Amino acid sequence: MANFSKVSVANEARTELHDKLQLTGAEVSVNNLPAGASVPFVHYHKKNEEIYFITAGQGKAVIDGETVELSAGDWLRISPAARRQFFAAAQEGISYICIQVRANSLEEYTADDAGIEQ
Repeated sequence: MANFSKVSVANEARTELHDKLQLTGAEVSVNNLPAGASVPFVHYHKKNEEIYFITAGQGKAVIDGETVELSAGDWLRISPAARRQFFAAAQEGISYICIQVRANSLEEYTADDAGIEQ
């Protein structure tokens, strides 16, 4: 296991994977808000953009005062400076994965960063 890490995640309110997987280039969290619940604060970041994937349920994000409706299958990118807060729908919870990475740091991706063994 020198070159990989594995962990199982339960349905906790929030699980941060940084320490659990020894991440070195991103922070990933798994989040579950029950029906009618919300993240109890508005937040922003100094350097990291966030990418959200809604895995189940429905809710909304309020980003810089604008409401964005969310449901399973949606992807959302938010720039570091944007003020954001997440809410589950009144009748249904919402589950999502949040990936934080340094904004403007991607230099190579997919084929440009891959090595293929013959």
